[in-house]
Amino acid sequence: PPRVTGVERTIIAGAPDVRHISTSLVERQNLTMRMQMRRFTRLTNGFSKKVENLKAAVALHFAHYNFVRLHKSLRITPAMAAGISDRLWTLQELVEETSR
Repeated sequence: PPRVTGVERTIIAGAPDVRHISTSLVERQNLTMRMQMRRFTRLTNGFSKKVENLKAAVALHFAHYNFVRLHKSLRITPAMAAGISDRLWTLQELVEETSR
């Protein structure tokens, strides 16, 4: 696998405190995605032959992550924390929503 040889910080939006700029949140999300979707596992041959299949897999992963899965630190789903949903969804409800 490639190795990081340097980091360059570029502010794209807003005025963040440069001392607190970090990639740790994004890297943690990338790890979660790689652990839960074989298509993103490093150095393997798990892949989608069609980009539509990849898009569907990513959408399903994030819908499950945000609406169905309880997060230990939040004790609720991210959708509930953001005020998008007022309840925990079941996997069946998620599947029914995707088939509409």
